[in-house]
Amino acid sequence: MFDELRKNGFDVETRNHAGAILSVDFPEIAGELESALQDLSIPAEELIGSGGGEAPSTQRLRKRLYEENWPKHSFDFRMIVDGRETVSNSHEIDHIRSTPLGKVALEIEWNNKDPFFDRDLENFQRLHAQSAISVGILITRGASLQDDMRGIIQRCIEKHGFIDEAEMVDAFGMKDRTKRQRDAVQRMIDQHTPFAEAFAKHFVSDKFGAATTHWQKLKDRIDRGVGNPCPLLLIGLPASIIKS
Repeated sequence: MFDELRKNGFDVETRNHAGAILSVDFPEIAGELESALQDLSIPAEELIGSGGGEAPSTQRLRKRLYEENWPKHSFDFRMIVDGRETVSNSHEIDHIRSTPLGKVALEIEWNNKDPFFDRDLENFQRLHAQSAISVGILITRGASLQDDMRGIIQRCIEKHGFIDEAEMVDAFGMKDRTKRQRDAVQRMIDQHTPFAEAFAKHFVSDKFGAATTHWQKLKDRIDRGVGNPCPLLLIGLPASIIKS
């Protein structure tokens, strides 16, 4: 499964027999997901315009999943002993795909603080322990995208010929940035760094830094066993989905 994704540069890993479960019990679900990801394309301009938040193209991926019966769902748990409720909690999952054989849970962590991975994996673990889900899926920025993010932003600015941030606010609908952010870029320019390079370096460090959700941060947690023994599918979005 997911060979086409791998050929196109996606990071794909499975844990705890997730591949076997998806291929035997949920092949239709796997096909839906692969098709949606193959169609995903993000213009580089959206990365800047979103200010580091979820790009509109990623929001379109969510919309497509919702349209294909992957709705948001909140799981409620209650434990009642002798008529008295002793435990009550809930776990909200952004996308749940249900079939007669079970449920598959999916979260997209495009650009959050990396502890959100702990939350997602621990939710998957609890839900699986209660037989509420069969597989948990996490999608995040892949290794190639994280590594090339600065170059992507710089090349986009150079392509448009921008020489200051005001032009990008007008062209991309970029949120006006703080004085601290603008001053940091200006200091690099004062040291003879070209605007595109200075902006890209600071923007990526500020918005897509090492402490945000990306492939290596996810792998670190998986390698430590976070989320075990829930079957897991991990997908990293590659640099190839960015259109310059």
